[in-house]
Amino acid sequence: MNPELFLAFVLVAAALACTPGVDWAYSIAAGLRQRSFVPAVAGLCGGYVLHTVLLVAGLAALLTGMPGVLGWITLAGAGYLMWLGVSTLRSWRGASFSAGAGSDANTRLRTFLQGMGTSGINPKGLLFYVALVPQFVSAEASLPVPVQSGLLGMTFVLLAGIVYTAVALLSRTLLQSRPGAARLVTLASGVIMVMLGAILLGEQLLPLL
Repeated sequence: MNPELFLAFVLVAAALACTPGVDWAYSIAAGLRQRSFVPAVAGLCGGYVLHTVLLVAGLAALLTGMPGVLGWITLAGAGYLMWLGVSTLRSWRGASFSAGAGSDANTRLRTFLQGMGTSGINPKGLLFYVALVPQFVSAEASLPVPVQSGLLGMTFVLLAGIVYTAVALLSRTLLQSRPGAARLVTLASGVIMVMLGAILLGEQLLPLL
């Protein structure tokens, strides 16, 4: 791969991973409510692995070229984010770190799947891969274009995993002994999820009105 293009991609991808959004909100909420935030972070990364697979297979570009299908995906993503946000809001009053919370396998699996759904069904994540990754692929490089795309996609997954782990760990460290602050942060996380879901929903419905 072109070293200069790869370094530029790392800088851009790191900046995007460090931008607060629904992934941050989910990482913080899971970090406060679960014994381990690893399933939540793994789930978020799993969603981006899915986007990487779609990109390498060429399905991502195909989906973005089909506005009708992408519109339905956006509606599904908006509904899912709003549901997840409402679920977070319903539990904000009791939000606090508990060493015994989320210790069973079913809870960990549910947390992983929710995280994967948060990033995997988000059409903006799909569009990010389609719009950004191809700009850093070089046709003159020795590696085939699909391989370069896969490496770039997995690089973002790695960067996102590091950032989300740091976010969850930092929030837990700062809020573990502050139940009042933990409740406010959980409330804010739920509000962010609902608002982003509503924005995605509005983007699809307003043109129809």
